[in-house]
Amino acid sequence: MATIRVEIVSAEAEIYSADATMVIATGEAGELGIAPRHTPLITRLKPGHVDVLLANGERQQFYVSGGMLEVQPQVVTVLADTAARAADLDEAAALAAKKQAEDALANGGEELDVTKAQIKLAQAMAQLQELERLRRNLRH
Repeated sequence: MATIRVEIVSAEAEIYSADATMVIATGEAGELGIAPRHTPLITRLKPGHVDVLLANGERQQFYVSGGMLEVQPQVVTVLADTAARAADLDEAAALAAKKQAEDALANGGEELDVTKAQIKLAQAMAQLQELERLRRNLRH
């Protein structure tokens, strides 16, 4: 079975590196499915998930805060400010960040603060969605 190398890197460290049969990510224009021999591509990622399907059928799930995805003939690279294994996400921290961002938006303020609050809210919502997706997958 053909595979493609997958590298997931955050600003802090390399998070994951392995060969996979498919990579699924949330791009700005929608869901992307990257298989071996995919056409070269560079696109921005929205806060959300990156799933890596391995040759043995195993699925590795990750959360990214956004970033870039680059597809080359032999490697898929995900560059994110923040990336984590989905199982390592902290639901309480995501809920607290969501509430803080919602409060900041409700109270108004400077335009820059509103933009930051919207970004934080999108990231918190993406983390919570990834946790829910992980729960659904574990039930099946």
